[in-house]
Amino acid sequence: MAPKPINKKVLMLLAEGFELIETSCFTDVLAWASFQEHVNIELTSASITGNVKSAFGGFDIATESTISQLSLDRFDALAIPGGMEWAGFFDDALSDEFSEVIKYFVNNNKPIAAVCVASASVANTGELSGRDATTYHSPSGKHKANIERLGVNFVDKPIVQDGNVITSTGPGTAVEVALSLLCELTDAETVSATRYMMRIP
Repeated sequence: MAPKPINKKVLMLLAEGFELIETSCFTDVLAWASFQEHVNIELTSASITGNVKSAFGGFDIATESTISQLSLDRFDALAIPGGMEWAGFFDDALSDEFSEVIKYFVNNNKPIAAVCVASASVANTGELSGRDATTYHSPSGKHKANIERLGVNFVDKPIVQDGNVITSTGPGTAVEVALSLLCELTDAETVSATRYMMRIP
């Protein structure tokens, strides 16, 4: 029997000062998964202004949409790469525009995957209060303290999933976060096949 067709749409929010590795893991994992005949995952990037610059390398990216142009009910899941504070990441990531999008996905119980400090975007909405999550745990402890101040139960693990929200500790976790999101959208067999195709251990 042929596998049941899987058609999903994922929104990826990009902030100024985003990290390329955390972004490319979502784009590549979801694209590789779609090489399977029964899988079709469409990824749409969006930002506040329609243009963002990466923290490293100075890459200017034109996103496919601005946040104001989005119809959120089209999407099945949300991906949020992290970024660098000194490059302006939190100016966008903690904005009202980002918060409204995130609240929609939380309140509609749709999967959210946030890499590294992007967990602060989710915590900033207040929707993670009383729930488990993680973030980049720097020696100063400021990122941990920031999400704890917003009521988050900080868990010092590489990846933490509480309900529909996946968070992680840093860029090195991005591939696994993307695979965790893929599992939420598809099934274990699709994830296993994607790992095999991409040669992910």
